[in-house]
Amino acid sequence: MSLSLNGRRVALTGAAALTAVLALAGPASAHTEVEADKAQALAENVTLTVVCEAESASAGFREVRVVLPEGIAPADVTLEEAPKGWQLKTTDDGYVVGGTPLKTGVDAEYKVKIRQLPDVEEVAFKTIDTYSDGKVSRWIELPKGGEEPEQPAPILKLKAAAPGAKPIAPSPTASPTPSPTPSVTATPSESGATAAAADTKKDDDGTPMSLVVGGVAAAVLVLGAGGWWLTKRRASATGS
Repeated sequence: MSLSLNGRRVALTGAAALTAVLALAGPASAHTEVEADKAQALAENVTLTVVCEAESASAGFREVRVVLPEGIAPADVTLEEAPKGWQLKTTDDGYVVGGTPLKTGVDAEYKVKIRQLPDVEEVAFKTIDTYSDGKVSRWIELPKGGEEPEQPAPILKLKAAAPGAKPIAPSPTASPTPSPTPSVTATPSESGATAAAADTKKDDDGTPMSLVVGGVAAAVLVLGAGGWWLTKRRASATGS
């Protein structure tokens, strides 16, 4: 066997191995990315661009939820740009951007303004993507031991703070707006039904308590009337 033939086989083997590695890495490449126009610690009024890559072949994005890193309050985030019809709602630990589901295969891209970035080297924006069919992708894992996680959270690396930069005063605490999960409130008709149900509680054998009480009262009246009639009859007999 010639040396050149061995060389070609080694090259082909190496190419096949590289192709396999790339194929395995393919699914993990579909995730969420974050960029900033001013990626610097303590920078103010920073525009953050978030791109969530579409993974589903049958449904489109419905909403994107983000857990903010320490040092950024939900009240410090405002929406600058988003898909048509999408809105931002704050939560206890971050925000949700969502609305009318996007078309299948369309990436979810939006921009938010951060009042000020914290004085750290990097910040992670844990992200949860929800599709119109209910499928959820969680990009929330942080690197450990130098290994890249399977579902990595988007991380923004920051430059050192500019000389003289200082943390600004915290924003006034704002009450979180309702999350996309609809809250269930009783309508007047439901309240009336509840009251009616409470008024017709049942005993152990399934009979409504109102009927039981009514029956007892009727029995007492009958017995009372019967006793009065019997006493009067005995008195009449004694007199005769």
